[in-house]
Amino acid sequence: MPEVERLLDQIYLQNTLWQWAVAAAVTFGAFFVLMLVRHIVRGRYERLAATPQTELMELPLKVASRTTALFLIVVSLFAASQLLEVAAKPAKVLLTIMTVAVFWQVGMWASTAVSSWLQQRQQQARAKDRAAAGSFGIIGFVTRALIWAFVLLLTLDNLGIEIKSLLAGLGIGGIAVALAVQNVLGDLFASLSITLDRPFVVGDAIAVGDFNGTVEQIGIKSTRVRSVNGEQIVMSNADLLSSRLRNFGRMRERRVSFIVSLALDSLPAKLKHVPAQLRAIVEAEKDVRLDRSHFARIANGALEFETVYFVTTADYGRYMDIQQSINLHIIELMQREGLDLAVPVQRVWRDHVEVAGVTPPERSA
Repeated sequence: MPEVERLLDQIYLQNTLWQWAVAAAVTFGAFFVLMLVRHIVRGRYERLAATPQTELMELPLKVASRTTALFLIVVSLFAASQLLEVAAKPAKVLLTIMTVAVFWQVGMWASTAVSSWLQQRQQQARAKDRAAAGSFGIIGFVTRALIWAFVLLLTLDNLGIEIKSLLAGLGIGGIAVALAVQNVLGDLFASLSITLDRPFVVGDAIAVGDFNGTVEQIGIKSTRVRSVNGEQIVMSNADLLSSRLRNFGRMRERRVSFIVSLALDSLPAKLKHVPAQLRAIVEAEKDVRLDRSHFARIANGALEFETVYFVTTADYGRYMDIQQSINLHIIELMQREGLDLAVPVQRVWRDHVEVAGVTPPERSA
């Protein structure tokens, strides 16, 4: 035993071998306990996340579960170093490493908390305020960027780097970077404009040029639209704002105009009742407001009756149901009144030849 005691009393780097053994045991013990606590926290969070409702402790547990193993190793080593005699310079290095690790871990906790909270608010807002739901993604990106920029500045400051001169240099270099990524910045500012001005929100049916569909997601650089054919269309935010965009999601009512073309040989006694009959057909439909119905014009080969009405709902399916019902009633009206639709007719004349029993007119010399 005296040999063992002498071995343990030998000094290495200002500490006995016994002190180094105790420090190593503390390191492994602390790391094991911290990893066990993290495992318990993650298990508890996964059970809460599996339920449909949002629990009070779900967000704190999710934040705590994002603790990294590297941070736990640094904490364990720093705790063990307090049991040792460490020179001033190595002690300062250990303190700097611990401080930087704390900054980055706090940054991860803060970023997770912000992202999770905004995601919960976005899910709650989808049913109430779709415009607010679309803005949470932009707010989350800006907030996380500020958090990590602050963490980076604190890290550089603790590493002994002069922040003021660095910020001045970044200001000059930022101009060159901005010129190089001006398209990306244009899309970023366009996304902020969409968030603030809200020309459309998630769930709106829009049309841009030859493309139309429903807005699925408003991102930092692009907006994703699900087209009426089923495919996903990705459009840059800058292009969207520079285009003439039609937002059908904010349509209060739909104006509909249709023309009924009757044959030229229709009896005048029957024609004068057609506008009133068309008005009656339209007014009999629900969700409809009649504007007018008139004998509009005598066209080439047809007598045209124009009717205009408004569908008081933006639902396209409802509009088609109404127009279908009106068309069927118009056919019934024509059969009942003995009216015929105008059919394009073409007559061909030949010199000195009677075609279809019709004598050609005299031709002047």
